Parts: sequence; C-alpha cells; structure tokens
Amino acid sequence: MEWLKKLSNAIDYIECNLDSEISYEEAAKIACCSTYYFQRMFSYVAGISLSDYIRRRRMTQAAFELQSTDAKVLDIALKYGYSSPTSFNRAFQNVHGISPVAAKNQGSALNAYLPIKFSVQITGGSAMKYRVEEKEAMRIVGIRIPLTEDMEKNQKLVPAFWSEVLQDSKFSEICQLSNQSPHGVLGITAYEKYGEVYYYIASATDKPIPEEMLEYEIPAATWVIFESEGHFKESVQSIFKRFLTEWLPFSGYTYAELPDIEVYPICKGSPQAGHSEVWIGVKNEKEN
Repeated sequence: MEWLKKLSNAIDYIECNLDSEISYEEAAKIACCSTYYFQRMFSYVAGISLSDYIRRRRMTQAAFELQSTDAKVLDIALKYGYSSPTSFNRAFQNVHGISPVAAKNQGSALNAYLPIKFSVQITGGSAMKYRVEEKEAMRIVGIRIPLTEDMEKNQKLVPAFWSEVLQDSKFSEICQLSNQSPHGVLGITAYEKYGEVYYYIASATDKPIPEEMLEYEIPAATWVIFESEGHFKESVQSIFKRFLTEWLPFSGYTYAELPDIEVYPICKGSPQAGHSEVWIGVKNEKEN
C-alpha cells in the first residue's frame, strides 16, 4: 500500500499549490515515478486527467472566494494562474456553468469538487482472473505513434490510431508477424529514453522487419497478466484501475514502469469485444 501513500503525498503537494505554479515533475517525484506514469496512474485511479482535476480544484476554490470575499474577479483569476480574464471566465464556466461575475450573486448554484483521497477499495465477489509469469526479453515489430504527457490527448490519439490501422493493409501484415508469446495483436504503451512515449500496434515476433515498420525490445520481467471478456476499451481501463487500487496494494509487488501490453487475439475484422489480456510489469517490493 506504500504507493497509495506516495500518490496521496503528491495530491497534498498539489493542494498546497493551487494558488501557485504546480510542477507535474515535482508531483511525480513525490510519487516516486516518472511524470508520464504519474499522470497515467492518476487518470486510471481518479477517473479524470490530472490537468482536469487541478482545473476543477482551482475553480472550486475560486468560487468559494468569489462568494465569501470582496476580491475582484481579476484578482482571483490572477491568483489561480489566469493572466487573461477571458481564459478564467471560460475555465470557470466549464466547471460551474455560470460566469465568475454571476457567481458573486447570493443563491447562485455552483459545483464543488473536493480533494481526492486515495484508499484501497474493499470489494467482495468480483474476482480478478490473473496469473504471474517470468518472461525473457521480447521483441515486438509494428507501427507506432508518439504520445504526449497529456492523458486527455492520448485518449483521443490511440482510438484514432486503431481506426486508421484497422483500415490499412498493415494490420494484416502485423497479424501475420505474430509467432511469439504473447500471441495476437498487441497494443503497447512504451515510455522510452529521453522522455519519449509511443503507442505501438505490433506483434511479438522473430521474423524480419517489414518495410515501414519498427522493432522494439521489451526487457525481461515479471508480468501480472489479467484476462478479460467484454468491450476492449472499457475492459482495459477497468483492469488498470482495479490493478492499482485492489490487486497491487496487497500483492507484495510494485509497478515496474515497463511498457503496458494489451493483447488482442482477434486478427479478423474490427476487434471491438471478446477475450483480451493486459500484461503489466511488476517487481518484488524487496527489490526497491
């Protein structure tokens, strides 16, 4: 449960700096992970992106101050990092549905988003089917797109990338490459050197690299492998959230910050639902 404490400490840092500059790098450092993985884990556990959370918290505090003090709208906008009244007005309306000026009126209906508190979820009867495997380094070959550290953008980029690839002849080529475990078409999020993040659609293979494709080697590791039945997108998101809040705290493992692997064994038609797997790299807590 140590990682949840670290994540909570990172949230405390954010809360203490709502009216000043918030460094994603510093928050990630407190959580003891990279900036990218911090945002990724936060979005799965909290259900919203880190940037959206910070925006909601700042606008909640701004609303409190508008109604409880005589401060001018411009002063509050500047306090919460908005140099332009227009941008502050837009952000405020997105959260509360009314303008900052209107919010000063007594009786105005506003939305309050309280600080997130992370805790272990206690569940009953909802099993997580998994297995743990040691695996040597694996070589994957396929195509990729760069991701950003903005999880909201990534959540749009990845589905669009799948849609494009599924209509391209490269998809069948990727399917035909698969001859190593894990078998099938893989969706891989890889945080590479120099802070670069890529999403691959690829296969595990020892075959030669086709033209216009790339190879990438995933190091030997211990993997916890979760099986799922259902709509792929929702299944993957649900698995990551349950991994972080239900499985990991009691497992004796920590998140290894290796590429996360989605395994889709369907190579015919458009894979939307069915059996899938999620491979997440872990390491024994004693290794830290």
